[in-house]
Amino acid sequence: NDKKKFKGDKSSCSPSRVLHLRQIPSDVTEAEVISLGVPFGKVTNLLMLKGKSQAFLEMASEEAAITMVNYYTPATPHLRSQPVYIQYSNHRELKTDNLPNQARVQAALQAVNAMQSGSLAVASAFAAEGGPFPGQGSVLRIIVENLFYPVTLEVLYQIFSKFGSVLKIITFTRNNQFQALLQYADPIHAYYAKMALDGQSVYTACCTLRIEFSKLTSLKVKYNNDKSRDFTRLDLPSGDGQPPLEPSIAAAFGTQNVIFPSYAGAAGFAPAMGFAQGAGLSVPAAPGTLTSLAVTASAVSGQMTIPGVTDIPGNSVLLVSNLNPEAITPHGLFILFGVYGDVHRVKIMFKKKENALVQMADAMQAQLAISHLNGQRLYGRVLHATLSKHQTVQLPREGQEDQGLTKDYSNSPLHRFKKAGSKNFQNIFPPSATLHLSNIPSSVTVDDLKKLFASTGSTVKAFRFFQKDCKMALIQLGSVEEALHALIELHNYDLGENHRLRISFSKSTI
Repeated sequence: NDKKKFKGDKSSCSPSRVLHLRQIPSDVTEAEVISLGVPFGKVTNLLMLKGKSQAFLEMASEEAAITMVNYYTPATPHLRSQPVYIQYSNHRELKTDNLPNQARVQAALQAVNAMQSGSLAVASAFAAEGGPFPGQGSVLRIIVENLFYPVTLEVLYQIFSKFGSVLKIITFTRNNQFQALLQYADPIHAYYAKMALDGQSVYTACCTLRIEFSKLTSLKVKYNNDKSRDFTRLDLPSGDGQPPLEPSIAAAFGTQNVIFPSYAGAAGFAPAMGFAQGAGLSVPAAPGTLTSLAVTASAVSGQMTIPGVTDIPGNSVLLVSNLNPEAITPHGLFILFGVYGDVHRVKIMFKKKENALVQMADAMQAQLAISHLNGQRLYGRVLHATLSKHQTVQLPREGQEDQGLTKDYSNSPLHRFKKAGSKNFQNIFPPSATLHLSNIPSSVTVDDLKKLFASTGSTVKAFRFFQKDCKMALIQLGSVEEALHALIELHNYDLGENHRLRISFSKSTI
């Protein structure tokens, strides 16, 4: 019956300390919903109606609720990348005593409120009892998916130190993914950072953080350099003949064990992602769970004024070598490298056709293409990709013999990344044997597509249409190399009915 009472919510309500939240993701946790209210004051109760994608959040005071609504009305908050809408409820308080699942809500409330009042001792004691942190330590494992722009150790430090004192960071690449281990001074900081940052994107629509607790209880750092750092020890060598970090730089990194201000209301939270202003980063000082860590692209092109950040080399031209001259064409390179950025020009060397120059739209895309394509087998040879010493690809002069080996694609309609915020930014994956197909007309059958891929010499191991959307499908081929060949030959293939096949690499398997 309690649930039925909530049906009368109208949007034209007068202020109330109970807020009605709509369009909540089905997999969201109690703690994530509570964290929306934390910056504005104490959260006293919560009722989740997951079946209806709704929730009711009760604040300790009407003032806190008004501040929260005023803040989130122009700046819609997001949970798990989904916008959430907040309005006043008709109810003046929540009565949830006899409802199921309220024990979990109370546990989450206790944990978050203990943290908010700065009472870390209480929170740690609560954590020790199991609370919502079973077996959780102070080390986080961070995976950066969809690494469209490089994410440096300094950027991670800046983001994660908003949630507590960061002691150590180690970065590495495993399974073609950029990862990091990060140790906080206290498990509660790690819990809070995970709650607020998991699923957020560092840059708009790319570089998404996936965060879990590490089984490690402590990190061992040997060197202070751009790959690893121990912020409690300034004396560590850099490991490559450079002197240790300057004490002034170390101090700028908060290495003197600065205790970060406790989460005392909105003011304490205001700089949640407020990167150094004037560092070329346009980040809203969003309280609580960050609507996005959106850092402008200009920030990564060498305009960050964070100590120790080196400029990303500005060259966007790649030298691609060890190609098979019998099989490779400028169009083939344009399609393949176009998976990782917009290709403006391609030049296969006239006298040495195993080599080619590929000019990308910018230095980030060039780095991305190198990280994913260098070392892949293509037409029986292992492809090598590196930055070229050339800054641009020259078009042939009139009358110069070229045999069609140089092509300009700067105005091609096949560029995947022209639109800012395009979904293509979120679907950049390493080459794999499974391809994602889209834009398939309804008249095309499974057999039609299997035959089409078999005609390129591929072995089709598995195929399935998406249940919700028959315009999309996954196809698994015999090897990654087969998938590369099929993508080159069939991306933009005319399937009839004004439908051209779109192909990208998938992270899924069938």
